[in-house]
Amino acid sequence: MEKGKSAIKINACDNVVVLLKNVAYGDEVFGITTRDDIPMGHKMAVAPIAKGENLVKYGYPIGHATADILPGQHVHTQNLRTNLSGILDYEYRPEPVLALPKKEGTFQGFVRENGRVGIRNEIWIVNTVGCVNKIAEKIAKIANKRYSGNGSGRIDGVFTFVHPYGCSQLGGDHVHTQDLLKNMVNHPNAGGVLVLGLGCENNNIPEFKKVLGSWDDNRVKFLNTQDVGNDVEAGLELIDELVRHAEKFERQEVSIANLVIGLKCGGSDGFSGITANPLVGRISDELIAHGGTSILTEVPEMFGAETILMNRCVDEGIFDKTVKLVNDFKQYFMRYDQEIYENPSPGNKDGGISTLEDKSLGCTQKGGRSGVVDVLDYGDVVQKCGLNLLQGPGNDIVAVSNLTAAGAHMVLFTTGRGTPLGAPVPTVKVSSNSQLASHKADWIDFDAGVLLGNENADMEILAGEFFRYLVSVASGETKTQNEVYDYREISIFKDGVTL
Repeated sequence: MEKGKSAIKINACDNVVVLLKNVAYGDEVFGITTRDDIPMGHKMAVAPIAKGENLVKYGYPIGHATADILPGQHVHTQNLRTNLSGILDYEYRPEPVLALPKKEGTFQGFVRENGRVGIRNEIWIVNTVGCVNKIAEKIAKIANKRYSGNGSGRIDGVFTFVHPYGCSQLGGDHVHTQDLLKNMVNHPNAGGVLVLGLGCENNNIPEFKKVLGSWDDNRVKFLNTQDVGNDVEAGLELIDELVRHAEKFERQEVSIANLVIGLKCGGSDGFSGITANPLVGRISDELIAHGGTSILTEVPEMFGAETILMNRCVDEGIFDKTVKLVNDFKQYFMRYDQEIYENPSPGNKDGGISTLEDKSLGCTQKGGRSGVVDVLDYGDVVQKCGLNLLQGPGNDIVAVSNLTAAGAHMVLFTTGRGTPLGAPVPTVKVSSNSQLASHKADWIDFDAGVLLGNENADMEILAGEFFRYLVSVASGETKTQNEVYDYREISIFKDGVTL
């Protein structure tokens, strides 16, 4: 990477640079006189590029020029188009992957009866159907005052996660709902769970129990609200039992190898692939060196960079699963007659991202450089330590819910535009630029933008600082902003018919 005062050239092969500040027509950048006013985070050509020729960033093509481009010109959607189209054939070409020396470390976690480890000791109310959302909210509000407010601190809080589903769904939609809710019930961050139902829904409690499998009667309670007179009081009685069970757990020293972290980006900008995403990639590699697990999702934001992940698959079987992951999601777009490569979003474009390749090459850097050990379907729970790929869309709320259900104890969420969104688990917002970190301090937990503004900033040093911060989050010493402000949401992936 070559860094100047006004721009960064990411790879020696690149024919564009990314601007570190707004520049005006006639300014000098990398010894070139600019031919346009160009916003911060956007790209400028540093070599002549003929119409039809590839634009190169990160050392890879990010599309082709739709007109001749001169050095100093602004390169963006007005003169750049994607090279992507259709469904591709892939060949497994394994490449060397990063293999850091094995490391050891610990954090303070809650060891559950089944051996799984949680990083919070909360009570969760999981609704089988959206009809009971408001009842669940009432129960949670009262219970929080009783058990975690006013300095009582018996547990880390009582939370419910509203959703509109659980009834009138058919086929895969109904299965998706049950799978995600099942995994919420089983999540180790919850010391106790109240499953709250209505009674007449498709996903009624008896049916949901068939999906749930075995459970601990002390940890999981069930309530059909149609069966009782005062549903709020009945719910609070069960919450009281769950609190008495959960407060028996105390933090104890456990290996970092137990930690599972989800990887997500949202509202990316031109710096996301230079600062926040590579930083999170370093964390993923460091966690894996400690024996831990990371999960990368957002399949449509792998398009254009998928071969990088495919060639890091640990064997041909995992490669085949990755090919299926990518092509199945392309088929999903095609079933609805939608353009496969209809990305990036308007906010991404405002931030300097021009094509899906541009976005994906930055997005996939969150997966670091380790080998891909497994591929998970939507609703699966992670089984293998190391880097896992998870089927699911890039939509922020769906993705963080998906990562939580797959077993992530926390989600690292990089952003260049900013969002208050939080998952049910601690959601660490990492800003790609320092302006965002200072402007939205109540949203952002960690500023990766210092890598741009500080000449002495070092990625490895910052990664070490960030890893220590994450251990403090896992140990309950630090709360994330989504926890402080109670920004916790879920959304379930929908792909079918509603009655």
